[in-house]
Amino acid sequence: MVDVFSGRLLVSKDGRSVDPEAALQNKVVGLYFSAGWCSPCRDFTPVLCDFYTELLEETEPPAPFEVVFISSDHSAEEMVGYMRAMHGDWLALPFHDPYKHDLKKKYNITAIPKLVIVKQTGEVITDKGRKQIRDKGLSCFRNWLEGADIFQNFSS
Repeated sequence: MVDVFSGRLLVSKDGRSVDPEAALQNKVVGLYFSAGWCSPCRDFTPVLCDFYTELLEETEPPAPFEVVFISSDHSAEEMVGYMRAMHGDWLALPFHDPYKHDLKKKYNITAIPKLVIVKQTGEVITDKGRKQIRDKGLSCFRNWLEGADIFQNFSS
């Protein structure tokens, strides 16, 4: 995963710059392609928030999972507003980073919301993260973990 964001910085919900190497190492990563103007995105974001919170705050140790938001908002202000209003405490690619276009192409994003679950290498575990969370809840994380080749004692 570190390869995917190599040489770039991510931002936290509160605007801090974050080194992706430290933040994403040994984690399953959900690339969340979304926007505040998109009604299905606004429907799914609270579901993703609950999923994220349960995995990271209500399990011991916290699950090796992180979300990186890739915005399709119309402006940096819209992106920040959407993140502050609805998002979990996850990371984002800065609005003005043109790399978001490469990521959309690489992961074949034709519509949003889309949650692509990837390994450390950026290789896709599933591009149906949204459907799996809606259908299976927390139990889908175990399958992602197995697909990610991350060995940790994680029980849900």
